Amino acid sequence: MQNSYFPRYDLASRIQHTKFDTSMNGLMPKSVRMEGVEAPETQNFKQVFTGLVENLNTEMSAPDNLLKDVMSGNKNVDIHDVMTAMSKSEIAVNVATQLTGKVINAYDRISQISV
Repeated sequence: MQNSYFPRYDLASRIQHTKFDTSMNGLMPKSVRMEGVEAPETQNFKQVFTGLVENLNTEMSAPDNLLKDVMSGNKNVDIHDVMTAMSKSEIAVNVATQLTGKVINAYDRISQISV
């Protein structure tokens, strides 16, 4: 019986190698780093919060700008776009309010910890 209808894939070349390579050359993989894990490059808390506030500001001003475009007769902007932008800004305000409340609660809990 001939298996010509089965696709022939080179699976070994399709495997993505990671730093935890499971080669059997020795007991431990070559690429595993035993010293420690690098710290990911992330922004600090102030930068993250500043970015959130800037995004909130743009989300809040978007409906006003779209409404001005609709009232000036711009054919590329529809009233539905204004309503969608208003819904997005409402959701953004709700998320910002929830996040601010969570941060304040966390600060209160941390400040109550006695050293």
